[in-house]
Amino acid sequence: MRAVICDAFDGPLALRVGEMPEPSLKPGHVLIDVYAASVSFMDCLMVSGQYQMKPVTPFVPGTDAAGIVKAAGPGVTRFKPGDRVACCHWTGAYSEVMSAPESKVAHVPEGVDFDTASTVLHTYTTALYALEYRAAVRPGETVFVTGAAGGVGLSAVDFARHLGARVIAGVGSDEKLALVRQYGATATVNYRAESLRDRIKALTDGKGVDVCLDNVGGAVFGEMTRLMNWGGRLMPVGFASGEIPNVPMNLPLLKNYSIVGVFAGAWAEKFPLENAAANERLMQLVVAGRIHPHVGDVRPLEQVVEVMSAVANRTALGRGVLRTR
Repeated sequence: MRAVICDAFDGPLALRVGEMPEPSLKPGHVLIDVYAASVSFMDCLMVSGQYQMKPVTPFVPGTDAAGIVKAAGPGVTRFKPGDRVACCHWTGAYSEVMSAPESKVAHVPEGVDFDTASTVLHTYTTALYALEYRAAVRPGETVFVTGAAGGVGLSAVDFARHLGARVIAGVGSDEKLALVRQYGATATVNYRAESLRDRIKALTDGKGVDVCLDNVGGAVFGEMTRLMNWGGRLMPVGFASGEIPNVPMNLPLLKNYSIVGVFAGAWAEKFPLENAAANERLMQLVVAGRIHPHVGDVRPLEQVVEVMSAVANRTALGRGVLRTR
């Protein structure tokens, strides 16, 4: 099958398109004829050898895809050949055929195209798990999202709005401000151009935010340790800055706020039934118009380097998509 191939952990520029063996049909897994695959920052880390796991090379990168079920393995009960689906797994999306566990596959309703469907599971499941399961966001609370114009960030802005929160979006350039406002942010901050501390204090009457979903890490996370409201929840989700921060533990003590880790991929592995239900629920929210996945740059599979480079350089808006068919 035609696929993007990572021969070594040399980053996005070293990827190539070639032939790989089609994945075998395993018990409990679904084989999907892929029509679209979305590109994530996690994929960039994976091909650069900077993620928590390192697949055996050569491998096919890509976490999220959408297409049509080709075959269902022994034990699969929810899917049959011909079903329109989206799927999410650690690797394998940038190819003509992907394998995924049944719990990481969701039906795609009529009216949702494959480009859009391929952007939903990883990003919105992370947002749902973070904001609803881990932070238990309540209507009216103030949620601050960093890296808010990226795939997970924009989904978090959209889902926090869906939950009735007041959303502040943090971005690194003015070009991204209009997009995050379109997705539900009532206030914004460009932390590369203005004081994050002063802006957050002004927007919250000096109290700080109730929930911070941080995709950036580094100095931004460090500042947010001092900008949480009493009883807040500070959630590390990713480290797009490349720097994993440390926290002076007297700060959460003084404000009685919690530091709440968010690793949705590990949750999906540990609680497959809950993950499957969340995936199906998200697709119904999409078709109902309650959440609005943003499809960014759409290109053929052969232009994977261009799409992934934009994600790695943090210039992409939402999720870029690769079409395989």
